Amino acid sequence: MSETASGTGTPRATATAFVEECEDLDALVADLSASDWARETPAVGWTIAHQIAHLAWTDEVALLSATDPEGFADVAAEAAQDPLGYVDRQAEARAALPPAELLAGWRDGRRRLADVLDLVDPDVRLDWFGPPMKPRSMATARLMETWAHGQDVADTLDVSRTPTDRLHDICHLGVRTRDWGYLINGKEAPAGEFRIELTSPSGAVWTWGPEATDGAAGTVTGSALDFCLVVTQRRDVARTDLRSTGAATEWLTFAQAFAGAPKGMRG
Repeated sequence: MSETASGTGTPRATATAFVEECEDLDALVADLSASDWARETPAVGWTIAHQIAHLAWTDEVALLSATDPEGFADVAAEAAQDPLGYVDRQAEARAALPPAELLAGWRDGRRRLADVLDLVDPDVRLDWFGPPMKPRSMATARLMETWAHGQDVADTLDVSRTPTDRLHDICHLGVRTRDWGYLINGKEAPAGEFRIELTSPSGAVWTWGPEATDGAAGTVTGSALDFCLVVTQRRDVARTDLRSTGAATEWLTFAQAFAGAPKGMRG
């Protein structure tokens, strides 16, 4: 898919963006009281502790994929028996830890993952719960998930986060996973690309797809923030200012930039 916006370009830069996103979320939760850690978030049944516990577990599993493929295969096989239940159980177990211990584990795991993603062969494909991906894509996926769960935490705390141009990689992932969303929802993806034009937090315009909009299967325009909120399923498109035409209008109702079941199958 063509893409004219300037990206971070290297696994190291994307891993750095992942670390920076983690640090921003860390600042939101580091000084929370025990009662705040137990506050319910928009994810049904998950507290703030569950959100951080999930990120800590997922970072560790990503590290396992990069350093011990056979070990990751064992985890993936176990998870495949009950995908949603398995993820919830992992979050539940870590959420029960004292906040200081949970934070320490998350901080250590994300640091080790970032270090490994800096060093691993950039062309190797790392196994995952969805399609295998290269290290830069893995770093982008971790950035995306950290940002998305951070949004859940921010919403719970009624905090308005200042968006950064780290959103570029999340937007790019949202575009690149277009056909994944169609696949898991049992729909046929359009043959043509969409034209996507998003305004970045810094004011630049990021674009993907054919330059001539009349050659696209659909179009999406609006802010990068709104697009990220939609493809991570943190906001319904109707609650944003995104504008769309053609097949892109339906796509925005189920777009999904992350591995896992489609939202109609999640609890």
